[in-house]
Amino acid sequence: MRRAARRPAARPAAEPAPSTLEPRTWQGILYRPCQAGAGAVRTLFQYAGAFAPVPRPDELAWEAEAGERLVGGAVVERQGAHGMIHGPVVVEPPEGTESLEVAAQLVAALITEATAAGLDSVYARPQGLDRVWVRTGFVPMPEASLPDSLRGRPGTGLHVWRRPGSYVLATPEPGTLRSRARG
Repeated sequence: MRRAARRPAARPAAEPAPSTLEPRTWQGILYRPCQAGAGAVRTLFQYAGAFAPVPRPDELAWEAEAGERLVGGAVVERQGAHGMIHGPVVVEPPEGTESLEVAAQLVAALITEATAAGLDSVYARPQGLDRVWVRTGFVPMPEASLPDSLRGRPGTGLHVWRRPGSYVLATPEPGTLRSRARG
């Protein structure tokens, strides 16, 4: 049997793709893709004391703006077909708007863009936002499953979102299974 018939071919690394997503407004807050470098979002991260990766031309980033004021942002650091969300960071949303809802809107927009950009998996550090991650399809994952290219980022715990149809369950190599002793 030919190798290609047994195992799907490896996907090419994700290539930079400009955001084709339109800005959206929800409860008076404008959500939109950031310009290259996401300078304003990085300033917000710095203000909040949050880690932001080094700017790269292939990163994905969204910001939330209320009036003329930036109130939130999130960045996806890309490494091939994988990404790591940094943030979301939300600072002083308008009165009557829940911070977690602003965070959820930013994450949902990033997942939509990550899907369009061809990313197979997006990882995130929980940061106490389990409600946001679970709502957008993330599941807890062991730290050992994180690709080497995304290791060493600050934070504890790990959640992952996988593009439907882009993953298979890992199966052990033949001969590595040990029988259990019964007793």
